[in-house]
Amino acid sequence: MAETIVIAQGGGPTAVINQTMVGATLEARRRHPGARVLGARHGVRGVRDGDYVVLSDLPEEQLRLIAGTPSAALGSTRDKPDAAYCDKVLEGLKKVSADAFIYIGGNDTSGTQQILTDASGGSMAFVHAPKTIDNDLMENDHTPGFISAAEFVAGAFLSVDLDFRALPGVYVGIVMGRHAGFLTAASAAWRLDGDSGPHLIYVPERAFSVERFLDDVKRTLSRHKRCIVAVSEGVQTGDGTSLVESIVGPDRVERDAHGNVKLSGSDLNRAFETALSEGLPGQRARVDALGYMPRGSIAAISKVDQQEAFDAGARAVEAATHGGGSVALQFDGEKTVMKIVPLSAVAAKTRHMPEDYLDASGTGLSDKGMAYMKRLVPKKYDVGMPFV
Repeated sequence: MAETIVIAQGGGPTAVINQTMVGATLEARRRHPGARVLGARHGVRGVRDGDYVVLSDLPEEQLRLIAGTPSAALGSTRDKPDAAYCDKVLEGLKKVSADAFIYIGGNDTSGTQQILTDASGGSMAFVHAPKTIDNDLMENDHTPGFISAAEFVAGAFLSVDLDFRALPGVYVGIVMGRHAGFLTAASAAWRLDGDSGPHLIYVPERAFSVERFLDDVKRTLSRHKRCIVAVSEGVQTGDGTSLVESIVGPDRVERDAHGNVKLSGSDLNRAFETALSEGLPGQRARVDALGYMPRGSIAAISKVDQQEAFDAGARAVEAATHGGGSVALQFDGEKTVMKIVPLSAVAAKTRHMPEDYLDASGTGLSDKGMAYMKRLVPKKYDVGMPFV
């Protein structure tokens, strides 16, 4: 029987990551009465430093209130353990006599769990519970956090398209997504008809060219009298360089502990603003970065997303009893099912949006891509068609 289970949260917060933490805590109580459940503050840093919240001591009412609250209640981190750091994390786990460590997060978090698994020699169970609005984990149909963020993005682009029907112009919305375009593609989930925006979608899976972008915008303006654009912040040029890196320069971009280029900020906005002002002089245009808002909006929490996130936490406790692994949300053709897959199948790998989710132009969703989005982000509002 497990006597001590440690839980931590890593990477970007989401609207439902606390559901996973609470799901794991309550399932641990159910399966292992009397066991300690420790929540490490700020991910592996808290494990290293012995900074814990005793989750098993908290009343269920308080835990469920936290579950319904966005952001990471334990605090998060983007620390990436090297060998020395890993030794300290393992030492921290041993100090509290941990039988299992459940780490909730995305690609980098799963990679950390694989490193710890290899270093531990089987002394305890390491489990990865999925979380990422980027929706880019291997073995998963979709990930907890994505649906809520996708609803935010779908609603934002439906709203801005209605706005630009009234006062036509060009709108560019920059959406989070480093290597995968799922969240940007969700901008089309609530399109009203063939005339509706987003009219152009640019994702990291396709090479981006400023010249082609301007040609696309001009054609769209000729057809629709306005142009709504959704673009992933991680779009790349033809040589595989992120657009923001090609603009700022590889020696000037900021990077996180994992070596990832910092994509947030104003450089990408300015690049699009400059391209539009020079390529379409006099044209009304607006560029916005949605930034962090989609990932943890309290106004856009999906009940389905909440339940799946909670269930993923509960399944992580089950995975611990089987020696570890990664919890994966898969689609069996009718419904979402959860399976435990090897950490090695997920760790530090990236799932890209399938090629056939885009149409022949590469700037719109195919029928298959639209069907995927509508399955996960079904229509939520009835909208009266404007007269313009």
